Amino acid sequence: MRKPDESPQPEGGEPFLARWSRKKGETREAPPPAKQAADAKSPAPELPPVDKLTIDSDYRAFFHPKVEEGVRRAALKKLFSDPRFNLMDGLDVYIDDYSKTEPIPPEMLAGMKTAQDILRWAREDKEELEKQEALKAARVQALEPPAGESTPAAEVQPDVPDAAPPVPFEDPGAPSKS
Repeated sequence: MRKPDESPQPEGGEPFLARWSRKKGETREAPPPAKQAADAKSPAPELPPVDKLTIDSDYRAFFHPKVEEGVRRAALKKLFSDPRFNLMDGLDVYIDDYSKTEPIPPEMLAGMKTAQDILRWAREDKEELEKQEALKAARVQALEPPAGESTPAAEVQPDVPDAAPPVPFEDPGAPSKS
């Protein structure tokens, strides 16, 4: 059984932290791996014509530091104009313009339960409005005399008692005129 302050040792006998430290030191001392990046001092590579590039062409030469940006962009444009890169993604369902909606067809609207309720309420409101207008028209006709009959002016005018003489207004805050 091992003690709590001891680190576990693999079967090789070397403690974990000692092995880790040794491996880290080895990587510091090792030379960096040779990169295949083009040297800025080397001349620009010979490039194929952009219009003859295909999907199978080697595009790495266009990324050399000495290649002009316009030529690089033209090559990439040619590469990505291939139909294999122009497929719509299935997740592009939100690219449509949903601000311009089409109305729901009346056949579908009639089949929707909520729409049926709304249409019923609209019909009830319309019928109630028509009833109120009919009652209003009936009241107006009841108040109007039939055509051809004339009523004396005394009958049309309601009995209004003579008005009392106007009372002068006195402002309590104003100084008296005495």
